[in-house]
Amino acid sequence: MMMMLMLSLLLLYTVAASVFRPLPKGTQHPIPQHNDGSAPDHVSPNLFASLERFSRLVDITYCVGTTGIVPPFSCVSRCDEFPTLDLVTTWNTGVLMSDSCGYIAIDHGAGPKSFTRSGRVNSREDTMDIKSRGAIIVAFRGTYSITNTVVDLSTIPQEYVPYPSPDHGGSEPPREPKYTCHNCTVHMGFLTSWEMARTIVLPALEPLRKRYPDYPIYLVGHSLGGAVAALAALELKVISGWDKMIVTTFGEPRVGNDGFVEYLNSVFELGGEEKPIEARMFRRVTHVDDPVPSLPLSEWGYKSHAGEFFISKSDLPPGPSDIRACAGNHDPRCIAGSAGEPLKRTGQILAEEKMQDTPVWTGGLWDIPSRFKLWQLFFAHRDYFWRLGLCVPGGDPIDWGRDKYPNYTNGDEL
Repeated sequence: MMMMLMLSLLLLYTVAASVFRPLPKGTQHPIPQHNDGSAPDHVSPNLFASLERFSRLVDITYCVGTTGIVPPFSCVSRCDEFPTLDLVTTWNTGVLMSDSCGYIAIDHGAGPKSFTRSGRVNSREDTMDIKSRGAIIVAFRGTYSITNTVVDLSTIPQEYVPYPSPDHGGSEPPREPKYTCHNCTVHMGFLTSWEMARTIVLPALEPLRKRYPDYPIYLVGHSLGGAVAALAALELKVISGWDKMIVTTFGEPRVGNDGFVEYLNSVFELGGEEKPIEARMFRRVTHVDDPVPSLPLSEWGYKSHAGEFFISKSDLPPGPSDIRACAGNHDPRCIAGSAGEPLKRTGQILAEEKMQDTPVWTGGLWDIPSRFKLWQLFFAHRDYFWRLGLCVPGGDPIDWGRDKYPNYTNGDEL
């Protein structure tokens, strides 16, 4: 309780200082450019079904460290909804603020329809096809102490240097990374969590890669697990060379600074003119009332990366029309607008667009900014398709009695 009070006061002070600071005379803010072809107002039914499916997979991670997951793939929560999965391993590094929990599983009946030889996802609308091929799933659990994790460790950014490629033995030199991270720092707690998990995750993945060379790898995570999934995905793609990859995070906090964001956007081709949304390799799902995607604060040097998919509906359940793909790192029609960060800049952008008769999204903008809504750490931060984070039959009791989402994939698993 004391920690929540301290965080509230700190947030109020910091944001008040930034929001009510007078703008310099003549200050201009560019109007964000949006490509209607890459950022439509809502997602397709197939993409919605894919995101919803991953939300259930990441919800299962909360059984790790509590009631458990056992082979072949069984738990008291939603495991029976995935009969094509086989459990490989689980891990639980402890109960500290930087704890890491999760599981690795093989899905023998799901995966994207095709990848190009370069590893890029096929960009057709039917990329997420039914029963097309297998996949390797790595799922990272969130933490029940996300507030403490963000506040207690966010003031100590850690230099980010991706691990060198493993020693292949003999005279073969280490593989030179294609991407380099310049002037990058990341949240120390998030990096520590991945460092603890990687000693278990990487050794478990290598034999799977040899046994299933054609399987793509799916990384999913909620909350702290989303940040860890991002760091894991970077290492697997840049250092270990896993090209066939899709990353999906829910309520992911800000991981690092501008340099880190530029690096991640480059690796996953999220910067500049973005790919069609069906072809994105990194999907960062946010919720209109969730404060965590706006933390740690930008005033502390942390930034959001691109690839955002924004749930604009406050209550459960959302539908495809409630989710939009966002453009760039700070789309004012997405979490950046609902976060009120800062209100003056966002308001001026909207005013300029209004003068040009450009439609704007304003839902929730002038209400309490989402990053002030600390009570939502227990509600909206968990409201990603389902109420996540409680390993009991049927998930959180709020979901009991709810039918499954309409199956947009003609009656089969993705």
